[in-house]
Formats: sequence, C-alpha cells, structure tokens
Amino acid sequence: MEPTTEKFSSDLAPDVVLHTLQWGNRDAPALVLLHGGGANAHWWDHLAPALADRHHVIALDFRGHGDSDHPDELLTGAFNIDLEALCDHMGHVPLVLVGHSMGAHVALDHAARFDDVRALALIDPSRGGARRSRRAARLALALRRSYASRDEAIDRFRFVPGAEHCEETLRRSIAEQSVREEADGRFGFKFDPRWFGVPSRPPPDTTAVSCPTLVVRGQESEILTASGAEELVAELPDAKLAEIGRAGHHVLLDRPDELLAALRGWIAELPATGAP
Repeated sequence: MEPTTEKFSSDLAPDVVLHTLQWGNRDAPALVLLHGGGANAHWWDHLAPALADRHHVIALDFRGHGDSDHPDELLTGAFNIDLEALCDHMGHVPLVLVGHSMGAHVALDHAARFDDVRALALIDPSRGGARRSRRAARLALALRRSYASRDEAIDRFRFVPGAEHCEETLRRSIAEQSVREEADGRFGFKFDPRWFGVPSRPPPDTTAVSCPTLVVRGQESEILTASGAEELVAELPDAKLAEIGRAGHHVLLDRPDELLAALRGWIAELPATGAP
C-alpha cells in the first residue's frame, strides 16, 4: 500500500507548511505516527500499511525534518505546536497517538494537555539513560554532513544511536527517503541539525494523561532503561509495559514485526471509538 501525501498549514503555525504521509480510509479512526529527532515520516513506511487495515494512519514530518518546511526560526516547543496544528487540521478527532523517541515525548506532552488522544503508545522515550549517551547522540546528529553524490549519501546514512539488528534493505529504503540535494549541489540528510540545540519544554504532568498508554522498550536500549520504563509506567494512571528482545532504542527498525504485533494486540484491547 503506497501512501498519499498531503501538505497543510494552520493558524497555529501560520508560517510553516507541514508534510504528512497517509494510509487507509480517511473515514476510519485516526492513528498518528510521530518520528524521532533526525528522522522523518518515511521511517514508518514498513509499519503503517499494516496499521491502516482499521485506521486512517497519518505520519507527520515535524518542521525542520523530512519534507516539511525547514524554517530559519528555532522555537522552543515547535514540534508540540506542529502536532497541535495537525490535530487542528484534522478537526480534533479522537486519535491513537504513537511516538518514537523525541516523537514519544511530544506525544506524551500532548496527551497530558489535550483530551483528543484516545490512546497513547510511547516507543523508547528517553528516561533513565546515562547523560553521556544522550549527549553523544545529540552531538552526532548535530553534525551537518554532506556528500558529493546522492548514492554516496545513501551509502553513508546511519542511524543514531545505532540499530545493529536493522536489516540492510530497511536501512537503505529509509536512507533513500532521507537524502536531499543542498543549495551547493552536494547531498545531505532531510533534517536541520540546529534543532538539537533548542531546549525542550518543561516535562509534562504524567498524572494528567487519562488515556490507556503502552510504553514500549527495546531490551538493549541505553536511552530508556529498565528502571526508567518501570518508573514511567508507574507514574501514568493507565499504563502497561512491553519489552521487546534483541532491540535497542530503534525498536521499529530492529524488530518491526514484534513491535507491530505489540501495537496491534494493544489496539485490539482498546475501547471502541466513542465508548465511554
């Protein structure tokens, strides 16, 4: 199933045009996918079609990432605003919100402040990991690398932190969607590394998240530790933990089939749309 693309703007983000990929019946219940820092909506290409059998699946490119605008202005909370703009564009319909890494933090913040989230899945958010590991990942992403050819950029594309269990065919398919030609004719990656120097919003009140929540941890992750995952689940009013073996931080790349099974099983247990 090939996605359709849609670009939109909103009064909430009037100076930014945002890009989405969409799968499935637009009249079906909505499921929104949020990528991590330095990633883009195409990181979900291998999972979204299977989730679209019962949902209208929307993968958002945050500003400065993928095929959304890459504005000069750097604004604290900009990615949170992008999600709010998408919800406004969709008419504030009830939705299942699935985020990975940075996208999980944006999703958690949104669910703590708004009541349009029917259910929330947080895939390996940062919690409990050593500060040096997080700093090393940010520094690696902050480097503005470029290459003489598109093929070289695709060959040199790597995940940060690494995804040692990811199959090469998946790495390459994501790389092909993550490269763009720069103004100087060289080829770089579809994210603006300046965003990694922008401070985040203060942490949300996790006790304000009223919807069912699934926390997914890769058992080899150094970003979300076992104790960090347990603490997060304990803070959330209605949460459960799924740990996936032989997966690091990038669970969706290392073990996509297992992640998909966990998400589909959890979704199947949710109350029907419109249920009290």
